[in-house]
Amino acid sequence: MGAGHVHALYVHGHSPVHRLAPQAKLVTLAVFILAVVATPREAFWAFGAYLLIVLGVARVAGLAAATVLRKLAIEVPFLAFALFLPFIGGGEQVHIGPLALSVAGLWGMWSILAKGTIAVAASVVLAATTSVPEIIVGLDRLRMPRVITAIAGFMVRYLDLTVEEARRMAIARQARGHDPRWIWQARATASSAGTLFIRSFERGERVHLAMVSRGYDGSMPPLVAGTGQADPTPVDAAVWRTTLAPGVLAAGICVLTWLTR
Repeated sequence: MGAGHVHALYVHGHSPVHRLAPQAKLVTLAVFILAVVATPREAFWAFGAYLLIVLGVARVAGLAAATVLRKLAIEVPFLAFALFLPFIGGGEQVHIGPLALSVAGLWGMWSILAKGTIAVAASVVLAATTSVPEIIVGLDRLRMPRVITAIAGFMVRYLDLTVEEARRMAIARQARGHDPRWIWQARATASSAGTLFIRSFERGERVHLAMVSRGYDGSMPPLVAGTGQADPTPVDAAVWRTTLAPGVLAAGICVLTWLTR
């Protein structure tokens, strides 16, 4: 975990947002998303304000708008589902040209588009400015059970290895005449998936035995991301105030929408 493993969403940089404590960023993201989700769907202005907050943080982080938009592609399947809600929803309907659209479905579509997109954009900004080891360290400092953070760290560490092994197995099948375009050849793919599972399980057993032989007692020590060294230093209160500012602002907007509703 301390080897500096990075994910595809991470954008290397030295901005003030990159340097913030990961645990503070995780708390801020949680507060921000809760505020967005709790906001009444009729408060259009509030969602515009949330979007400005996300764009402002992204700008401070040095993230290009094109980069954020490209990484938002992860929510396309959910947006595609939302577009069908006006056509399959029940209740009162409104006619737009030849189309009869459900009012409840339109509100549902808007809610998913607005709240989902803003929440995902905020998560993308966090992922783009926080590496995987930093996220694991942040969760550990937030008193997440050590066994969970250890499992998450190993999962991320060996995910690329498992994907690469699956790619090599696919190449080996194709070299032996396998053509994945035909449905009746799905049996070979299923067999490979079973083999991959067995290999991953056996690798996990070997890694665990190797760790136990080196003194592993069921929990990983708290590490500084990328260094492999312990770091018990607490985060300064000023850092918490600076990092929590977007989340507190979003919470204030949410409260205001309910008071003026």
